[in-house]
Amino acid sequence: MAVLRRKARRGQGDAVLDDPLDAAQERRVRAVLALGGVPQADLPDGVQQVRLRLLERAASGREAPRDVSAWAAVVASNLAMDWHRARRRQDRLGERLAALRHADHPSGEDTSLLSLAVARGLDELPDAQRQVLVLRFYADLPVRGIAEELGIPEGTVKSRLHTAVRALRARLHEDEVV
Repeated sequence: MAVLRRKARRGQGDAVLDDPLDAAQERRVRAVLALGGVPQADLPDGVQQVRLRLLERAASGREAPRDVSAWAAVVASNLAMDWHRARRRQDRLGERLAALRHADHPSGEDTSLLSLAVARGLDELPDAQRQVLVLRFYADLPVRGIAEELGIPEGTVKSRLHTAVRALRARLHEDEVV
């Protein structure tokens, strides 16, 4: 039994692949996905993924599975597990974002005061410390990148960052901003 048969389109010379899954195999794939916890709305996508993997397998020149139905069920089971992993990742990301949103954010006035205090604190830092602090936290450069840009050792960058952050934190506490 050839799983993948080629047909010629009428009026065209192109070869077209028949559906690699028959109706019974498609029902089995849907059942495996559903029992695996994939929502009804995502079942058609899951079936298409199984078809795609079967077609990719044939296109790569590999031999068709001996039992397409069993092979499709295993692929469907793996897809269901992948779906759950992706869902868990998405849920964790949503929880982290929600935690960030619900964190105490200063009001507009508090934000303005904090911004002014930080700007004042930055102005009071020595140039070398201010430079590494701005490159690290405002330009978002890694320590290695800062060291390369400034031509100084990474340890020096870390030391300056530590000293600058400590001085800025002390200044903000002194001004009772944080």
